[in-house]
Amino acid sequence: MPQSQSTTSISMAPTRPVPFVRPLPTATRRHPTADRGRPDARGEWLRFAPVQPLFRARAAQRLAVLAYHGVTDHRSFGAQLDRLRRLATPVSLTAVLQAVTEQRPLPPRSVLVTFDDADRSVLTHALPALDARGIPATAFVISELIGTERPFWWHEADFLARHGGRARSLDCGHPSQLLPRLKAMPDPDRRRSLHELRVSADRRPPRQEQLTPADLLALRDGGVAIGNHTQGHPCLGRCDDATVRAEITGAHEALTRWLGEPPTAFAYPDGGHDPRAETVLQELGYRLGFLSDHRLGPRIPSHPLQISRLQVDSTTSTRRFDTILSGLEPAYRRWRRQAAA
Repeated sequence: MPQSQSTTSISMAPTRPVPFVRPLPTATRRHPTADRGRPDARGEWLRFAPVQPLFRARAAQRLAVLAYHGVTDHRSFGAQLDRLRRLATPVSLTAVLQAVTEQRPLPPRSVLVTFDDADRSVLTHALPALDARGIPATAFVISELIGTERPFWWHEADFLARHGGRARSLDCGHPSQLLPRLKAMPDPDRRRSLHELRVSADRRPPRQEQLTPADLLALRDGGVAIGNHTQGHPCLGRCDDATVRAEITGAHEALTRWLGEPPTAFAYPDGGHDPRAETVLQELGYRLGFLSDHRLGPRIPSHPLQISRLQVDSTTSTRRFDTILSGLEPAYRRWRRQAAA
C-alpha cells in the first residue's frame, strides 16, 4: 500500500404448538451491533454545537478507533476517508502495538480504521478506497465462514423468520426483538433456536459468498491486518467457559494456518469485554483487544486488551462523522441514556 505505515498480519421436534416468529421489516434487518454508534436524526446539529471545538481539541489527544462492518456506500466511505486524511492521522495496527510496547503515545489525532466480521465488501470496496489514500486498516474475521457461502447467523435468522421459521424459545413479540432475544439466550439455546428456525422455515436463505484464505492474504498484502473475531460470533457472555475457549482458540488456529503466523489482535463479538476471553487471549499471546463501547481512548492504551472503539457506518453523513470522531456524539448519547434512566 503506497504511503501507508508498515503493517503485519496481526493477524468472530417441538412437543407443543410453536409460536410463529413474525417477519422482520426491512428497516430492522441489521447486524446485532449495528445500532451502536447510530444516533437519531437530531444528531446532525451537533456539529454546530458551541462545545464541538472543545471536543475536537480534546479528541486531538485521544485515540479514535473506528469500527465498521461492511461498506454499503463506497462514495460515502471514500468521503469519510478523505476527511480522515484532512482532519486526522491514520495509523496502523502495528503503530498501536508499538505505542503499547514502548509506552510512547501515538501522534495527535490518531485514528485506526477497523472492520468487524469482514464480509466481501472489505475486499471489493474498502481495500481499493484505503489503498488509493494510503490508509491502513484491520479486519477481524469470523473463521468458520472463511471459504464458505454461508450467511452471517443474524442474517440467516432474520430470513428464516420471514419465511415461516419457528422456534420454541422465540415468542411472537415485536419483530425487532428477534435478534435481541437470540443474543440474550445462553449459547446452546441460541444454537438450538437457529436449528429450529432452519428445519421449520419454508425456504433456505440465499448463499452469501464469504472471503477465502487467499482473500485474507490479499487484504494483508494490501495493508489490512487480519485479526481474530472468534469461530462463529457468539455472545461470549452467554457462553460457558469451554465454549469461550473453543471459539477463540479455534479461530486462532485457523488464522495461523492460513496466514502463516499467529494473529495477535482480537475484537470481542458484540463488542463487550469478557474476562474469561481476556485470560485465553493472554495465554495465546494476544497483544491487543478491541471493544465496541462507542468511546475514544488514550493515545497509549491503558488496557491493551480492552481498547475502546467508535461505531460508524459507511453511510454516515460527514456532519455526523465529524461529531463521532470528536467524541461529542458519543458523549451526547451517553447523556441522553443517563437522563432517560
